Order: sequence, then C-alpha cells, then structure tokens
Amino acid sequence: MSTASRTPRLLDHLVLPVIDLTTARGRYEQLGFTVAADALHPFGTENACVFLADKTYLEPLAVASREDCEAAALVGNVFIARDQAYRFRRGQDGFSAIVLSTNDAAGDHQRFVEKGISGGKTLDFSRSMTLPDGSQAEASFRLAFAADLRAPDFFLFACQRLKSLPADRAALETHANGVTGMQEVVLSEPNPTDFQYLLQEAVDEREVSAHSFGMDIETRNVKISVLNPAGMSGFFDKRTPSHSRGLRGRAVVFTVSDLAATEHLLAANAVEFIRKGERLIVPETPGQGLLFVFGEKS
Repeated sequence: MSTASRTPRLLDHLVLPVIDLTTARGRYEQLGFTVAADALHPFGTENACVFLADKTYLEPLAVASREDCEAAALVGNVFIARDQAYRFRRGQDGFSAIVLSTNDAAGDHQRFVEKGISGGKTLDFSRSMTLPDGSQAEASFRLAFAADLRAPDFFLFACQRLKSLPADRAALETHANGVTGMQEVVLSEPNPTDFQYLLQEAVDEREVSAHSFGMDIETRNVKISVLNPAGMSGFFDKRTPSHSRGLRGRAVVFTVSDLAATEHLLAANAVEFIRKGERLIVPETPGQGLLFVFGEKS
C-alpha cells in the first residue's frame, strides 16, 4: 500500500536499556564492538554508546541514580518515564525506542501533537563525553516524542543536536567484528498495520510496504520492519506470542564487511549464534536485550 511520498527522516540511533554498563560493555566487547566511554545524563541515566561508520549508533542505557530518575519522571521527563515503565514491565535489558534525526524538534513536537501521536513535552539537555584521546566534549540535544498508548513498551523520538560532539569518531567507529552500519531494525506485533500511522508520522514517510509477514517502512538510511509471529519465526527463528499486543523492539541487523571473519570472531569469543542463510543470529543475553543479526550488504 502507498500514498503520497514525503522525505523520510534518517534513523539516528536505538535506545537499548541494559542492566548496567559493566555488563553491557563486557557483552559488546565479546561481540567485537568498540564501546565509547561511559557518559552520565543530568537526570540519572548513563550510557556507553557504540558508534557505527554509517553514522548510526546504539545507546546502551543504564540507571546511574534511581533517585534522580524518579525525580525527573515526576516533573515530566518523558525519556526517563518511558525508561522506568519499560524496566518495570519488561526487565532491565531490551530495546525501547527508535530515534530519528531532525533539525527542528520543536516543529516535530507540534506536528506530533496535531497528528495525535505526541508522547509528551519536549526535553532539552546537555551531557559531556570523554573522547578517545582523553579530552572532554559537551553535546546538547532537544527531543520530541511520538507514542501510542497501545504500545506501552516502545516509542520513537526526534533528536535535534543543538551542540554536536566532534565529528571525527573514526577510532570509535572501527569494530573487530567488521560491522560498518545498520541495515534493518525489527519490531514485532501480531497485527503490524495497527501501528502503521504512528510509524508513518514519526518517520515522516507515507510509503509502506505491507506483506504477509507484516510491514516495512524505509527511513532514509535503515529499514524498519514490523513482523507478526510468522515473520519473526521465519526470518529470525524467534517465537513471539500471538496474544501479546503492542510494538516490541526485537532485533537489529548489522552490515559487516566479511561475514566469514565475523563468524570466526564470534566463535573464537565463545558467542552463541545460529547461521540462517547468509546471516548470523545472536540471541539475547544479559547486557544485550535484543537479537543481534550480522550479514553482508544485501
């Protein structure tokens, strides 16, 4: 199905709740990723990001101060309130949000309000980060949230960089597993098209590809797939309940330069995986709350 096309957004990063950064860092390094230094948010969470050469990244997110998080949620911090809700319902490891880039988060917020998908008020904040050479840099952001009450365990938001970190991240974008970027992000829901409108408006793209296993929508750089239980089983050997409604973050598919080399590294590091066609599928484990899938560019 399709309607008039728009200019879709770039997928910026994924928010991945983790039990703690020590566990997540150990797991990501076992998988062959280079992990940035820990960075603290001003509202009680902390991250240790994994930056990719295609300029997307993963944000493993942990709770540094429960008291600060609770205080932030009480005054309307949507980012923290959603993270707390996710952890309460789904546990400490998972995949809770897709983040899209924007040059106008305030405008996106107004559009989300008008379209009936606003997740709450915008959030402005700054944080510092330690760069590979040991120097410090500060970044500032403005976030606008999109959500659906029928999907309490997943949301999307637009992220505007008011003050960017230094652009040269080459040392952090080089990974022993050969990962160069993301090609697909996978969600699940028994009836995927129930959430078509939310995704269309958040991505700012009307074109949707519906098929027997679910639906796909293209950001400018990464495909977002929403699969039903048959799709999750067929493509990823993942059983998902047909009675559990609402969007759930399930998997990220990475592009690697040499799949055989990636397979050798995973085996050498005692990482459990299955090979399905021309992909390697690594199941969830503490510190990695979603499927990691590796494949060469399709």
